[in-house]
Amino acid sequence: MAKTSSIQRNLKRIKLTAKYADQRKKLKAIIRSESVTAAQKDNATRKLQAMPRNSSPVRVRNRCQLTGRSRGYVRRFGLSRIAFREMALQGNIPGVRKASW
Repeated sequence: MAKTSSIQRNLKRIKLTAKYADQRKKLKAIIRSESVTAAQKDNATRKLQAMPRNSSPVRVRNRCQLTGRSRGYVRRFGLSRIAFREMALQGNIPGVRKASW
């Protein structure tokens, strides 16, 4: 089980990302636009940099839904490799069974 503080920190990042998503999207569109003046791009860049660091979606870490483990994350199921294996062997994940050939 991962530390509760690291799980809570990641949840805080997810909330901040959702809160600032629209603002970030608009500012990035201004920065990428070719029809906007350099001064407007500079202003948009400053506003983007002034936002909280944790509002960036890059800072959100994929974590296991059961244990909170950050390493060995299986994206399709939202679990770590260890939790995925345990649940698959118990038959708790439909359509998944141990390979044998």
